[in-house]
Amino acid sequence: MPELTLAQDADADAVLSANPLALLIGMLLDQQFPMERAFASPALLTARLGGPLTAAGIAEYDTEALVAAFTGPPALHRYPRSMAERVQALCRLLVEDWGGEAERLWADAGSGREVLANLQSLPGFGKQKAQIFTALLGKQCGVRPEGWREAAGSYGDEGSRRSIADVVDPVTLGEVRDFKQAQKKAAKAEKAQKAEASS
Repeated sequence: MPELTLAQDADADAVLSANPLALLIGMLLDQQFPMERAFASPALLTARLGGPLTAAGIAEYDTEALVAAFTGPPALHRYPRSMAERVQALCRLLVEDWGGEAERLWADAGSGREVLANLQSLPGFGKQKAQIFTALLGKQCGVRPEGWREAAGSYGDEGSRRSIADVVDPVTLGEVRDFKQAQKKAAKAEKAQKAEASS
């Protein structure tokens, strides 16, 4: 795995770079929460659980104790209980279907489409999140099976600033944040326009 800079914190990024499960959990938490904080959370969870994150370890962990670890302070997400439960569900599925090894989701895949399908089979990974993670793997982790850019959709575009897949430093983080805010603004305006038209 390469040296990632998604959390913009050396220690947190070292955890993401060394542990594919930590990276997958960061992606799962990247929703309704600042991107860099979502990707810093696996390092905090590692410290709170007292060792490297493993799918088997989290799958078997007492759920209430895991919720407490997510609650903090600081909390690992805006919704610590539901996200703790979702992370545990993710790890249980990895144990059942992938031998507990997160990296097999992409290492065992023969094409970008297969990587995308494997990711979409996970709890909490809809199509958009799966596409963003496929783009992240291709752009920053060297995971480039045939058709990975197509599978990632617009998130795979060269030079785009659409998602965490494009964050390599503080400047690109700001550019991605600006893009997301512009998208939200446009969606809001469109909604208001539709409401006005139907009234």
